[in-house]
Amino acid sequence: MKKSIKNTRSIAVVIMGATGAVGGETLKELLKFSHIEQLTLLGRRTLPAIANSFVKQYAIDVFNPDTYKKFIAGHSVAICTLGVGEPSKTSKENFVKIDKLAVLDFAKVCKEEGVAHFELLASVGINSKSSSFYLRTKGELVDALIALNFERLSIFKPSMILTPSNRYGLSQAIILRVWPWLKPILFGRLHKYRGVKVEKLGKAIAINIVNEKTGYEELEWDDFQILSR
Repeated sequence: MKKSIKNTRSIAVVIMGATGAVGGETLKELLKFSHIEQLTLLGRRTLPAIANSFVKQYAIDVFNPDTYKKFIAGHSVAICTLGVGEPSKTSKENFVKIDKLAVLDFAKVCKEEGVAHFELLASVGINSKSSSFYLRTKGELVDALIALNFERLSIFKPSMILTPSNRYGLSQAIILRVWPWLKPILFGRLHKYRGVKVEKLGKAIAINIVNEKTGYEELEWDDFQILSR
């Protein structure tokens, strides 16, 4: 059953990264909305078993905007959850190529084609001045997105994303087991470092598009809880 939301305009949404863990949960939630007039999925592969008439899928080269630019016009919202699943297991060059350059190219095309609202899955602690390569790269990306001057820019900044199963090997297996025990000591200003269940994060990203705001916003753990209720 589609989710009925009162007093909302029809929305056309384009997503890059719907085949990933967070993107997949975001997609599940969007498929429930009654006011989505078009939902376009862009990725390196298409997803099976999506029969909704308002969904369109295109297999594209995420590193070549020419392969997807023609699919962007007419959308009011863009969501990007594209990224390397486990940065420690890829080269710095590949991480920059995927998590920064490909995302920025997508955002530039969205801006050129009139998309008003851009949502990005980022990370807690990002800062373009950080000594951490990972956090600095993500921070540089956000700085570049701000410079594009979208009518609305939403940056989601989770800490550990908790998936139902281990997706990336031993290191994630340990983290998934230990992280819930850390929650009680992460209070007050430390809330933002709490782990968030992937389904809550995906739901928050989806629900956020119906809030009629403008300008720049950063969303962290407390915001995810409010949006995903």
